[in-house]
Amino acid sequence: MIQALTDTTGKRQHSSLGHQAVMLLKKLISTPSPSGDEFETADIIQAYLEKHDITTHRLHNNVWAFNRHFDKSKPTILLNSHHDTVKPNGAYTKNPYFAQVTDGKLYGLGSNDAGGCLVSLMATFVNFYNERDLSYNLCLVASAEEENSGKHGLSEVLPHLGELSFAIVGEPTQMQMATAEMGNMVLDCTCYGVAGHAARNEGTNALYKALTDINWFANYHFPKQSAFMGPVKMTVTQIDAGMQHNIIPHECHFTVDVRLSDCYKPTEVLDIIKQNTTCSVCAREGVLTASCIDSIHPIVRTGSAMGLRSYVSPTSSDQGWLSIPSLKIGPGDSARSHMADEYIYLDEIHQGIDTYINLLNGMIYCLVNNPR
Repeated sequence: MIQALTDTTGKRQHSSLGHQAVMLLKKLISTPSPSGDEFETADIIQAYLEKHDITTHRLHNNVWAFNRHFDKSKPTILLNSHHDTVKPNGAYTKNPYFAQVTDGKLYGLGSNDAGGCLVSLMATFVNFYNERDLSYNLCLVASAEEENSGKHGLSEVLPHLGELSFAIVGEPTQMQMATAEMGNMVLDCTCYGVAGHAARNEGTNALYKALTDINWFANYHFPKQSAFMGPVKMTVTQIDAGMQHNIIPHECHFTVDVRLSDCYKPTEVLDIIKQNTTCSVCAREGVLTASCIDSIHPIVRTGSAMGLRSYVSPTSSDQGWLSIPSLKIGPGDSARSHMADEYIYLDEIHQGIDTYINLLNGMIYCLVNNPR
């Protein structure tokens, strides 16, 4: 069993890891990495790990590594977060690619989502990398294409990692435990009509047909509701119709964001939608399933003993690709994700590293002393 590093040497080591993590995050912020174009940040991550004498593996822009004394007879814990970002929105008042520290806040695109989580998990992995007597193996994955649920992200890497027993997914949760996460399915819908002259009210207005379906999406309640996650949620987020002001639109396209609970499979939700609407409905690739971990799992018991609270996350992440028990937890605040002038507190990064290390140490203690 690995004891928590509470002595002076351990505190110095944590402080050094925290300083390195902040410097790495500054470098990542300064390097644009929109989903699908993360080549340069993957290079930076790979170089950082190799500087610590860590053997790395890479597929597209995903980088991963295993602890030095990997033992096939032991279970493996996945430590995962992503290094891609959304594109900066137009409300930014600061340079999104300039890592600026003001009043203890590190500003920059990707600082909060999910750079702070990624560098904290990397520091945690470095902390344990050379340990000989770990009860678990560790696998670190810095994944790409999380923000767009791309096909060249974590889902493509998982078959190369071998058998995994459990995962910690780094997303900004204020270092509280997201023990459940809503899934996500995006629908492209089309209503068809007949074009005609608006002045003569000719044709069939596809936009009016779409309004009927949109009203259904806004008001329908699925019969089954998860006691833990709540109801399935559907939100129309985009609409497009018409060629010009005097032509009845013959097509109307709209997009629906569906947040899935553990009560329904994605195919079941899709069937219900098709039975109740007249539009053509097509689910995009990259459906993320709902995720939930048992409250008696050692990591949850450990976190609870540390005073961490549990909650259901309404947002989706790479956790949706996993079929193993997983916990979403990380420094930062989900409310800051995708906002203008995104930031993370420097203290949150240091706290994140300490909490991740204590969670892993505590989980091992929990398993050894109370393996139920």
